Amino acid sequence: MKDTLKHQGLRQQLVKTIKAKGIEDIKVLEAIGKIPRHLFMDSGFLDHAYQDKAFPIAADQTISQPYTVAFQTELLQIKKDDKVLEIGTGSGYQTAVLCIMGAKVYSIERQHELYKKTSKFLPKLGYRAKKLIFGDGYIGLEAEAPFDGIIVTAGAPFVPKALLGQLKVGGRLVIPIGTDTQTMTMFIRKGPKDFEKHEFGEFRFVPLLENKN
Repeated sequence: MKDTLKHQGLRQQLVKTIKAKGIEDIKVLEAIGKIPRHLFMDSGFLDHAYQDKAFPIAADQTISQPYTVAFQTELLQIKKDDKVLEIGTGSGYQTAVLCIMGAKVYSIERQHELYKKTSKFLPKLGYRAKKLIFGDGYIGLEAEAPFDGIIVTAGAPFVPKALLGQLKVGGRLVIPIGTDTQTMTMFIRKGPKDFEKHEFGEFRFVPLLENKN
């Protein structure tokens, strides 16, 4: 499948849409404008690829709404070469946004079907994460910690302590917390045991699942 001029034009309209909703970070907007979202979606939804909506993918998961992807990414305040842990690789769309912004991305996916598909698919498109892992997002990735940023792309009923512990001082954890609906929450690590908490309204995510077996 190709990335046509029509697709590129639709992406620029999408960028205008999410900018109008309040996304200001130029690098985030540029990333959304460059990444061919239609290639990350199942063929039945291609006509919807550049709508600002979430859509189903394999394993009963979704590709997140572009505004939500942009909102979470903007909260991370990514700089080039930042080390970022993503919990929930999914389709790989959020992973691609992080990669194109220059982050060194480590991403964990619990659904083996998605892990297999995305770990082959992302490199084909030229998006090379440092490491894609099949595992349990609740425990993070201690072997590669600490991280400048951690982004969770599924709804967590609580904040996993492991993730807070794997942040650098000054690092940010962006996580939607809740069951039916979630409150987008950001924690900034101020010291070994000191975290600053910010909340940013309600969103809706698929649940963050434990245990990969």
